[in-house]
Amino acid sequence: MEIGIVGKPNVGKSTFFNACTHGAAEVANYPFTTIESNTGVTYVTVPCPCKEYSLTCNPKNAKCDHGTRLVPTTIIDVAGIVPGAHMGKGLGNQFLDDIRRANVLIHVVDASGSVDDSGNPVKRGSHDPLLDVAFLEKEIDMWFTGLFSKNWEKFSRKIALTNKNIYHVIADHFSGIGIGEDDVYVAVRKLGLDSEKPKKWSLDDICEFSMELRRNTRPIVVAANKIDVADDDLVKRLVKEVPNVFPVSAEAEFLLKKAASANLISYIPGAADFDVVGDLSPKQLDALERVRHIIQKYGATGVQRCINTAIFDILDRIVVYPVENEKKFCDGKGAVLPDAYLLKRGSTPMDLAKKIHSDIANNYIYALNVRTGRRISEDYEIKSGDIIKIASAAR
Repeated sequence: MEIGIVGKPNVGKSTFFNACTHGAAEVANYPFTTIESNTGVTYVTVPCPCKEYSLTCNPKNAKCDHGTRLVPTTIIDVAGIVPGAHMGKGLGNQFLDDIRRANVLIHVVDASGSVDDSGNPVKRGSHDPLLDVAFLEKEIDMWFTGLFSKNWEKFSRKIALTNKNIYHVIADHFSGIGIGEDDVYVAVRKLGLDSEKPKKWSLDDICEFSMELRRNTRPIVVAANKIDVADDDLVKRLVKEVPNVFPVSAEAEFLLKKAASANLISYIPGAADFDVVGDLSPKQLDALERVRHIIQKYGATGVQRCINTAIFDILDRIVVYPVENEKKFCDGKGAVLPDAYLLKRGSTPMDLAKKIHSDIANNYIYALNVRTGRRISEDYEIKSGDIIKIASAAR
């Protein structure tokens, strides 16, 4: 799982999910509408090589919209979180179990300040959305701290008895929530802690270590939602004081996706405008004009910015296009640029081969950079936008 949508109840998480996936998550104006987590597929957007090479592509795993390639990734809309979730309050246990599955979090905040701490509707502007940003980070930090503090004595004994280093012991114990040895190493070194004698760490040391590890393994992008009804000053304050925050109207994005699916408008996700191509009623035109005003004011609805930032900037993923025929940019059936995959930056041709199919990797012969026409080494670091041919005896 790549992206987790988090936040307290009734801030528009399910609408954001629907805007990302054009799904059908239940939406209502009361707390805990999302009881069971919803999972789906969303898309990052990148320029497709088809435009660069004047090709007509035939995507299989996602579409290409006028030269903008939509590349699939997974997303989960988790149950709403309330203060005390790390102690099991509300749906806290389910929330924390769900975020184990996510690599990056998009925290949906009600920028209009019209929902209280527990997710109940209040007068617009009466709640400070900055408090929501702080409280969610605190809840996850407290969860991490609890996991580590209650196991610290066991870690210390294991390190002393086996001579294994702290990086291996912690990563091995918490591999289920995606913590690796490199993550532990970075946190220990950044804080200047004694990796040889973890038993001497104070409770404050353990807390600082836990929070640093959380920041590294569960980074957060903030979606300042409901900008269509929020006070401008509140939105500006959020953008000024919170890192990785984007003004968002999930409702506007969902409306645009629905209209585009009905062939009423032409709209590329993340664009600052759209074109009317179908017959619309005066009511529909009025609704779309109100949406146009929002996206022209902010440059976009903000939903796609959150997704792209989470995947490309935070998780540092790249997009690669595998082909079989380097002359025609196609697969064995003639489909042009059929697939686009997300890989970790630093991935090699063998990593791509494994992504395509285990048989391709097991029978790997060589890889070719189609852009340069040259073979590349097995340790070549694939660049975003590369078009790669994998030659394999399995084909």
